[in-house]
Amino acid sequence: MIPKTMSTQHPDNALMPEWSSNKNIITNEDEIEEAYIAYKKLGIQEVMWDAEGKDVDTHVIRKLFAKDRNFFENSKIGQDIFLTYRVPNPLIEGAERKILNETLNSIPLNYDVSNRIFNNGIAPIFEVILPFTTDYRSMLNVVKFYEKCVVGAQSINLYDNVYSRDVTGEVLPGKINLIPLIEDKDSIFNIEHIVKEYHRVISPEYMRIFIARSDPAMNYGMIPATLLAKYAASKMGQISEDTGMPIYPIIGAGSSPFRGNLGPANIKKALSEYDQYYTFSIQSAFRYDYKDQEVKDSIKLINKHTPQKAEFIDIESEKIIKKIVGTYSERFQKIIEDIAQPINDITFYLPKRRERKLHIGLFGYSRSTGKASLPRAISFVGALYSIGVPPEILGIASLSSLPESSQLLLKKLYRYMEQDIKASAQYFNYESLDYLKEIWKVSDKTLDMIREDIKYVEDNIGIPTETSYNVQKHNLYTKLLLMAFKNRKFEEVKSYIYELSLLRKFIG
Repeated sequence: MIPKTMSTQHPDNALMPEWSSNKNIITNEDEIEEAYIAYKKLGIQEVMWDAEGKDVDTHVIRKLFAKDRNFFENSKIGQDIFLTYRVPNPLIEGAERKILNETLNSIPLNYDVSNRIFNNGIAPIFEVILPFTTDYRSMLNVVKFYEKCVVGAQSINLYDNVYSRDVTGEVLPGKINLIPLIEDKDSIFNIEHIVKEYHRVISPEYMRIFIARSDPAMNYGMIPATLLAKYAASKMGQISEDTGMPIYPIIGAGSSPFRGNLGPANIKKALSEYDQYYTFSIQSAFRYDYKDQEVKDSIKLINKHTPQKAEFIDIESEKIIKKIVGTYSERFQKIIEDIAQPINDITFYLPKRRERKLHIGLFGYSRSTGKASLPRAISFVGALYSIGVPPEILGIASLSSLPESSQLLLKKLYRYMEQDIKASAQYFNYESLDYLKEIWKVSDKTLDMIREDIKYVEDNIGIPTETSYNVQKHNLYTKLLLMAFKNRKFEEVKSYIYELSLLRKFIG
């Protein structure tokens, strides 16, 4: 069985779950309870256990079994439900490369724990997700490290034909599957080479390939990110046909339109938009910012979803996609570079929802768009919404230069583009531009570019004139937030940011 729903630990939730031991953040220890609830209460088929940027609990299987042995005896981890590690990429996150070793070595430990309790020969953990995958060698590094340094270590002759396995026992499972998480446009455009070369060396029975939706949006804009996801789905379909290897695509989307619009309020359209994908990420805002029944019903829909064959993208269409991505991202990045300071300043006051070490000392790493250093995607989106400049509209005026054929292809590939833009543009606050200039000295050139973007939306897509009470309240709060920031009333800034996220049902 390949799972169709994957619970993740993305900290995009506005509301805190009732079971959390802390009213502000989900602690590392709480994440055991979170995983258990995802399986039993919500019906999610897979939990991503994140070993990136935190003190990972490698005794997760034992702790889960201790919660409810009967449940896990009937719903077997590794067969009926799944737990998948997300490991640090040692080529990118150098300070955390030893955590890779620790995490991979815990896979046989969890196997032993599971089989000591249930004696069923099932490996509870057998797949790992590798972030920032840019070439097949980084994938081989992890798979071969496990094969030769974790499994292979059992054959070390300690002395007089006494082997390592005689001391610690046999190491199982004997191999792991690797799920590449591909997050940048160059790697997505190069996905065929990456996957085929990995297939040539490893010859896996199947592959799951994870396509990011948030970071491409932060780096290039929402529309390019969506096109990249469509391109990747098409290429994965072609690779599967060429190699004869089944591929099960995963889309990593969040609740905000900018990050994929995958939430209970938009679930049917999201499934239609990304109908070529097999597995969908169920992030924290999806789970905690909606009523339980809405969440459960949405998860049931995804679990029943039948992926469609990806639409073939020919060479001419591929050229158009690359042109749109290039033109759009150039404009988007120019704007972001000039408003990086307000984004980073507001990020400081966003609610923190997870116990993490990201951006602190040696554990930190930052994202960048063009020349600007920025926070992670959730904080990026949350900051921009909080100041009344939803990121979905930024860069969109670049579409005005597209010929009709390119416009038609864009609308064909991105089915709900207009709905996504309308949903986000209603949160735009025109007065925010004056505050950006007054508080942060944002240049007139950049402010004029933002005005051109919102005018393009008004002229070509339209902004709802009949807005809900919550949207009207949101627009008022963004002004009050900026007034509070201007007057250094930072506790009020925090309060407004929290209220704004409750109205949207996501932080970012």
